[in-house]
Amino acid sequence: MSEHAGDPIPTVSDEAENVRELADIPAVEVISRAAVMLMSSAAEKLGLADEDPDSSPRRDLDEARRVITALAGLVTASVEYLGPHAGPIREGLQSLQRAFRESSAHPDAPGAGPGEKYTGPVY
Repeated sequence: MSEHAGDPIPTVSDEAENVRELADIPAVEVISRAAVMLMSSAAEKLGLADEDPDSSPRRDLDEARRVITALAGLVTASVEYLGPHAGPIREGLQSLQRAFRESSAHPDAPGAGPGEKYTGPVY
């Protein structure tokens, strides 16, 4: 539904068109897009988009832990399908896991950080 009064209201045929378009997107692209969205969310929740992450008003380590763990599960479950995308996505995940550890006042033990039950310890 549109937030602007002058915009047309989506119809059933518009929604059907969107579904057909989604069906045409290769699975690897859908998985990659989901991974990028989760990475972006985790970075925001770690405060990495701000000049000083430690004083970021958006920083929320509890939320970051959840998103990083979800990302780790997605990457681990789909790594065989990602082909050449797997390396950069895994590197991004590990960077976020390290950033989380560095952001924590009391860092988790190796193997107990966000998503590490899926990826193994990240140092």
